[in-house]
Amino acid sequence: MFGKSMLSRKVTFAAAAAATGVLVLSACGGGGDDGGSATDAAAAGAATGPITYVQGKDNSNIVQPAIDKWNAAHPDEKVTLKEQTDQADQQHDDLVQNFQAKNADYDVVSVDNIWTSEFAAKGWLQPLTGDYALDTSTLLPATVTAETYNKTLFAGPTSSDGGLLYYRKDLVPTPPKSWDELMSMCDIATQNGIDCYAGQYAQYEGLTVNVAEAINTFGGSILSEDGKTATLDTPEAKKGLDALVKGFADGDIPKQATTYQEEQGRQSFEDGKLLFLRNWPYVYSLAKTDGSSTVKDTFGVAVLPGDGDGKPGASSLGGHAAGISVYSDHKKTALEFIKFLQSEEIQNDWLTQGSAAPVIASLYDDPALVEQFPYLPELKTSIENAVPRPVTPFYPAVTKAIQDNAFSALSGSKTTDAALTDMQAAVQNAISGGQ
Repeated sequence: MFGKSMLSRKVTFAAAAAATGVLVLSACGGGGDDGGSATDAAAAGAATGPITYVQGKDNSNIVQPAIDKWNAAHPDEKVTLKEQTDQADQQHDDLVQNFQAKNADYDVVSVDNIWTSEFAAKGWLQPLTGDYALDTSTLLPATVTAETYNKTLFAGPTSSDGGLLYYRKDLVPTPPKSWDELMSMCDIATQNGIDCYAGQYAQYEGLTVNVAEAINTFGGSILSEDGKTATLDTPEAKKGLDALVKGFADGDIPKQATTYQEEQGRQSFEDGKLLFLRNWPYVYSLAKTDGSSTVKDTFGVAVLPGDGDGKPGASSLGGHAAGISVYSDHKKTALEFIKFLQSEEIQNDWLTQGSAAPVIASLYDDPALVEQFPYLPELKTSIENAVPRPVTPFYPAVTKAIQDNAFSALSGSKTTDAALTDMQAAVQNAISGGQ
């Protein structure tokens, strides 16, 4: 993903899996824990006034300057930034604690897109409908889908992300378009005494990301569209996981990649020890500017390889959004502030100043921005073809089921068939409310 703030998020993927949620959307008849106070808060929140914006540590220093612009133009509706830590699990837990306490001071909160369904199901986020509707027509559709639960938008996308393929263009002039083509190029790595391919295969959230990409790329899925049924017992899902298992078995993916999170793979690639790397856009600027990088002028960026049907691979969608707490007393100001964060001015600022992937589609085609960030066209394609990780309030148990069984398959302690059978059962148990 791009700059230092995004890097801090990506290297804590495991922590992001701490999201929890077990209740259905109260507006749809479920037992949310707000005891009806969400409706009262919604009525009270029609007023405008000062608000607080809560998000993880602003390592790239792009959020406070944006807030300063807002405050200069809105002296009666000033925004105060409350920075959390840079650890995603701690960010999540802080939000949960303050939602449970019905803290009206947490007006607008930044949520990882895997948290939205949990917070929506518990009745903590203001539905962005009616008087609170957002115009999403200029946004990348995948970013909107990721913040939609039960066909309702609950958070406004503010940054996005998609996986990219980094490759040694001095050794591979034309990047592979399919997984089989990539694997066929591993002879080039062998001839040059380096490893062929790596992604993020340690047992943490990044493994879910990479396994989901493989399954989705080959036409499979993890959950049904309504999120009520596990769908891992299919030939397509088997083909996707098999691709990774075979890569490890053949040595095309090095054994040590089962210890790789984002940074270990990046370091190997920058050290010139890897022909291909699946990672986020943040790697681009570091590989270009790190004093120790040996590939500054010899790497290229492409979309993730597909299954051979001519389509690009299906990245797992990354990114964050801003949601309005149902307990906020100043929801109208909160809504306008979210619109401000989604404005072209702020999205452009965050890209140019912090390498944050924008949610406005047109920015990816801006000639001046493409000249500054040459990977933007590939990133746009990646995001347009991205698939959100399973949208479910039971995400923590789902991602654990994926990680446990996929890791067993990649490390050789389970066959692909056994891993998928166990994964199917564990995921189904999770979404049925089991633990």
